[in-house]
Amino acid sequence: MDLEAHRAELTTYCYRMLGSVQDAEDLVQETMLRAWKARDRYDPALASVRTWLYRIATNVCLTALESRKRRPLPSGLGAPSRDTETPLRPALDVPWLEPFPDRRFNVEARADLRLAWVAAVQELPARQRAVLVLREVLDFSAAEVAEQLETTVAGVNSALQRARATLRASSELSEPGALREADDPGQRIVVERYLRAFEAADVPGLVRLLAEDVVLEMPPVPLWYQGRDDYARFMERVFRMRGSTWRAFRTAANGQPAFAAYAPDPEGGHRAHTLQVLTVVEGLVRANVVFADPHVFEIFGLPPMSPDGVARI
Repeated sequence: MDLEAHRAELTTYCYRMLGSVQDAEDLVQETMLRAWKARDRYDPALASVRTWLYRIATNVCLTALESRKRRPLPSGLGAPSRDTETPLRPALDVPWLEPFPDRRFNVEARADLRLAWVAAVQELPARQRAVLVLREVLDFSAAEVAEQLETTVAGVNSALQRARATLRASSELSEPGALREADDPGQRIVVERYLRAFEAADVPGLVRLLAEDVVLEMPPVPLWYQGRDDYARFMERVFRMRGSTWRAFRTAANGQPAFAAYAPDPEGGHRAHTLQVLTVVEGLVRANVVFADPHVFEIFGLPPMSPDGVARI
């Protein structure tokens, strides 16, 4: 029985449920441990190993969610700020949504990992989350999900309808197919232009790539901004405070283009600043989620200082 072959997809499942990479890894480890202890009771005539593991993982996630708060983004907590000079004080008491490092898990189907989608899913009650992900993302049948959740097919279908309605009301970006894949050639060009402008602290260059209603948010700072003008003013503030010669290293998060930003260090070199996840639609940046928690660099395996001699863009 090869349990390890399912670890990556189970991790993405638990991440969708909890919005935390660390929590997901911990819960998958618990799932594997429970499965190993129960291996003698597994009956291949009743379910595949994959289906059996998902049933265990679902129970582990539902139990964990009983004692955990939902993980939001700043835009899910209130109206945008209009003062771009407000002090950037982190709200460390909020369990913020974390980005997912695609390359660590070699995930192929990433559309359902988008930050906007995962953030919207966090608004759902735990069992609705499970039904939505198991049915819509993982293509389990209603009968299989009913068995996993020890409920009826009618109960599963009802929970799925409620979950879909909640997501439709959350954001157009939470709808399936709203975004292009991260390797789309047109999207790549936009991202490359954005990174060049960012490294040069070229605010007008950045603004030319922004949608009119662009959103900028910065967990764990609870502030967020909307619109080109406020985005530009905030970026002017950042470059004024941290310098004008940056380094940007491309990566991928949640099936979206992302980059690690390194700010100039007064003592020399460039120090880790933020991991930024872009949403690009129809040739423009619609959103930028700027993760300022140093723990995010650890999740992505990124160094604290900018490496030399590495292709950045």
